[in-house]
Amino acid sequence: MNPVCYTAMVTPFVGDAVDETGLERLADFQVQSGITGILAVGTTGESPTLGWEEHHQVVEQYARQVKGKCLCIAGAGSNNTNEALSATEHAMKAGVDGVLMVDPYYNGPSSMEIRKEYLQKVAVAFPDLPVIPYVIPGRTGAQLLPEDLAMLYNACPNVHTVKEATGDLDNMRRTRTCCGPDFTILSGDDGLTVKMMTDPQIAAAGVISVVSNIAPKAMVGLVRLLAANELDEAGRLARAIEPLFGIVTVKTVEKTPYGEAVCRARNPLALKTLMQLLGMPSGPCRPPLGKMSRAGLEIVVNIAKTVQSENPEIFEPMAAFFNIDVEARLNDTHLLEGLCYDAY
Repeated sequence: MNPVCYTAMVTPFVGDAVDETGLERLADFQVQSGITGILAVGTTGESPTLGWEEHHQVVEQYARQVKGKCLCIAGAGSNNTNEALSATEHAMKAGVDGVLMVDPYYNGPSSMEIRKEYLQKVAVAFPDLPVIPYVIPGRTGAQLLPEDLAMLYNACPNVHTVKEATGDLDNMRRTRTCCGPDFTILSGDDGLTVKMMTDPQIAAAGVISVVSNIAPKAMVGLVRLLAANELDEAGRLARAIEPLFGIVTVKTVEKTPYGEAVCRARNPLALKTLMQLLGMPSGPCRPPLGKMSRAGLEIVVNIAKTVQSENPEIFEPMAAFFNIDVEARLNDTHLLEGLCYDAY
């Protein structure tokens, strides 16, 4: 099974509009870095706050930009099967190589219903397009179980891959048992990629990565080393990248007039904050995502400074492509203004 590293792309904004020029540059950076493919308009791409017209615009542009250079998967999931069918049809016409279908959120269908009333309907309607279930119960409150995934795989040949973001290694092992050796499991969690690829009972083929927005060459290299069983080299590279996994979700304990409160800056807030600080095309997140707390921003800056100090080669491809002086930007306190709230 060939190693796979996709990037779950951010959607860059200028003000409240999609930044088409920035999107083009981000896609070119990924292609130059040797990525297997990109994912347009997933959670990292802020799919919940894009209108459908914008959603389609981003899918079309990313698909057009990377055509013939790398693969493009489009996020087409919904908690409304008719919307998912419509989004998949649009993505197919845009020329994508597959669609990612997140478990239906909020309305909470059972695993059987996810299979029968959602994924199977999309897979049957578009038999020539790979349909990739995305299992992330922490976001959706629903979960396609390994047993139903295996039934779907047996019924629909175009469902041969899953993005696994349960965080539950036993669930992943059950997926391998149910689906067999030829089914493709992809990590949906950067920080678990090494475990998922080296555990023979999971045997993941790679990752759909958040961190590869800023360090694609390093993530591609890690996946290739793991697939080649070059574990010593993979371990060294993993340790160099590992601090960046901490930007996917940043948790702080904040003081309020009524006591302490936990603040979780969830993806893509910390990632886009770092991209803005570094000078990459990004723009802010759309409400209800907003800014980080001051303590959260300090964590992000310290993570980036650690990587730059100890393993500057991780940021070198990004710095060269976007003509960025990483160290200068990380130490320019003026650039921090506006990236966090003044008070909790």
